[in-house]
Amino acid sequence: MLRRLILIIIVLIIKSDIGSAQGCCSGGSGSPIAGGASPGVLGYQQMELATNFQYINSDKFKAGKKDTVSLFDNYNSKYLYSKVAYGLTKELTFSVEMGYFFNKTQIGLDKSETINTSGAGDLILFPRYNLYTKVDSTKRWDITIGMGYKIPLGKHDATTLASTNFLTGEKLYKIAPPLVQATTGSHDFIFYGFVLRGFPKQNLKLFANVTYIAKGWNSLGEKFGNYSNLGLFVSKTLNKKIGLTLQVKGEQIAKMRQANTVDLLALYNVDNASTGNKRVMVVPQISYSLKNITFYGLYEIPIYEYVYGSQVVTQTQLTVGLSYRFFTTKNPVCPPNSNITYYECPMKCEGSKSTLPGKCRECGMDLQKVN
Repeated sequence: MLRRLILIIIVLIIKSDIGSAQGCCSGGSGSPIAGGASPGVLGYQQMELATNFQYINSDKFKAGKKDTVSLFDNYNSKYLYSKVAYGLTKELTFSVEMGYFFNKTQIGLDKSETINTSGAGDLILFPRYNLYTKVDSTKRWDITIGMGYKIPLGKHDATTLASTNFLTGEKLYKIAPPLVQATTGSHDFIFYGFVLRGFPKQNLKLFANVTYIAKGWNSLGEKFGNYSNLGLFVSKTLNKKIGLTLQVKGEQIAKMRQANTVDLLALYNVDNASTGNKRVMVVPQISYSLKNITFYGLYEIPIYEYVYGSQVVTQTQLTVGLSYRFFTTKNPVCPPNSNITYYECPMKCEGSKSTLPGKCRECGMDLQKVN
């Protein structure tokens, strides 16, 4: 059964066109994970299929904290990110995630040159383990950790036309800037932590996550800066269907490094002094749940940005997506209007009604007897 489920996960993720969030002038230096509020773990034998579309657009440049002259006219990307996750046990969830860029486009000054690439981004293998859970009718605590591995699938050495010999007609190509590559080309490790404090009676959750990505070297002699992130969330559910979440997120990306034998500026027109940044964002999110499906949208609003050197910065970053969760096996459910005694989760979690006592697979609370 387990082998069959893992095979289903792999097949579904290969068939999905999904992508990864890339960042700023160094390109691909940000987090490869995109989506809504970061989760803890799923219930035992629960599966989640999720996908989201992210649109980024900017023509704004900064040097340090101040606005500065543009180095090119516009940068934009359209990106699809999807994942399949499965609850292997009550404590352990394993997900396979992947990214696909419909486009990453850089338009030169006065539209002098347009560089456009597309394709698969990264494959991410991401197990998460619940260290601690405490649930009762008035409060809930969850502490989760995870460690993922990112494998580059797309190109990090895509080329663009540099010049044409007017005598022979021979076309000469150069490596495109990292900003428009589909992936960094490096194998990275992802470290993750998640803490949740829930108030069931008020339909309110406070939670936080921290992410650290240790970047590796790619075949071009580039090492993108390590990424760190802290997110603080408050989430309120209205009418059991509408969710409102506000996140304050801080990010830091270290400067890009080059191998001793590589000159990034000469080879790829990248000044590693103009890579890396620090920023703080406010991220409002709204979601709507219809049975097992949740639709959501979020918009990132930068309130503080500091970049090293001169770089393009965030201007528009919009994400919309959906998530579908279900259990691969069902509890025996009582027929309607029967006189049979059954048990139900006090939080009314989906699929929790049973003819047998036990714990809710969704939230972990003891099922209560209903006459």
